Amino acid sequence: MVPRATFTSYYGRPVVKPSPWEADIPAYFFLGGLAGASSMLAAGAGVTGRPSLRRTARLGALAAISASYVALIHDLGRPERFMNMLRVAKPTSPMSVGTWILTAYSPLAGAAAAAEMTTLLPQRLLGVGRPLRAVSGPAGVGAAVLGAGVASYTAVLLSDTATPSWHEARRELPFVFAASAAAAAGGLGMIGAPADQAGPARRLAAGGALVELLMERRMEASMGITAEPLHAGRAGRLLRASKALTGAGAIGAVVLGGRSRVVAVMCGAALLAGSAATRFGIFEAGQESARDPRYTVVPQRQRLEGGGARVGRF
Repeated sequence: MVPRATFTSYYGRPVVKPSPWEADIPAYFFLGGLAGASSMLAAGAGVTGRPSLRRTARLGALAAISASYVALIHDLGRPERFMNMLRVAKPTSPMSVGTWILTAYSPLAGAAAAAEMTTLLPQRLLGVGRPLRAVSGPAGVGAAVLGAGVASYTAVLLSDTATPSWHEARRELPFVFAASAAAAAGGLGMIGAPADQAGPARRLAAGGALVELLMERRMEASMGITAEPLHAGRAGRLLRASKALTGAGAIGAVVLGGRSRVVAVMCGAALLAGSAATRFGIFEAGQESARDPRYTVVPQRQRLEGGGARVGRF
């Protein structure tokens, strides 16, 4: 009998080098998603006449995108490295496209949030903020349009790598990230806006959570052996926590979120925590899949065997 094959590599090194990224990057993914989806929620709140929800979403978007820049620049090491990425525009590079989307989005989100802050000025100073309030509508719409890209491009960035668990999730991961961002933005709206204005936030949170959980299930089913790291170790703990927090937050938002302010805040916090856990869990799973040669070798063999069967028929 031939012994069962073991998966090793030269000198015990991984076949695929794990990403040098650390915790700054999944934090950047989460904060960017929250910012982009919040801008979309703010635009809807403005159209439907919900000023408190609009203010919460716009200020939340500015805070989140500012924090995401801090995380990104901390990972890069020097601020000028971000500026260097703007020297070229490469449509085939998710990183290049994402950098330009982020650069265009941030001033619009900042202008919309600044206009909201001027409404909090004393009556005698309201005239100072009139120019900002005049552009707040177009800036908010522009931030909402670009916010969709900010919320989802990071999934394309991960999928475009050779890291097994990220690459094999390429078909569903953008939907997971976008839906998770929607759930987080809805949760933030539930925390900051009164219950009578937070209806769209509750619906966005519930819809985003439902789509996220369904797409995660479909993603795991389509990934084959590379789905194993999603269920093991730290990644497994994070993703189990994400599912529990997201599901509980969504159910609470639908059932009791409109009746109790305390429940709405608790559900919103659960949704935010669940969205963050999703990013960190998927990040950890990808890193683990790169460390184990099995997750690189087995899918390659399966692709080669399938290709060989097709070639043999010609």
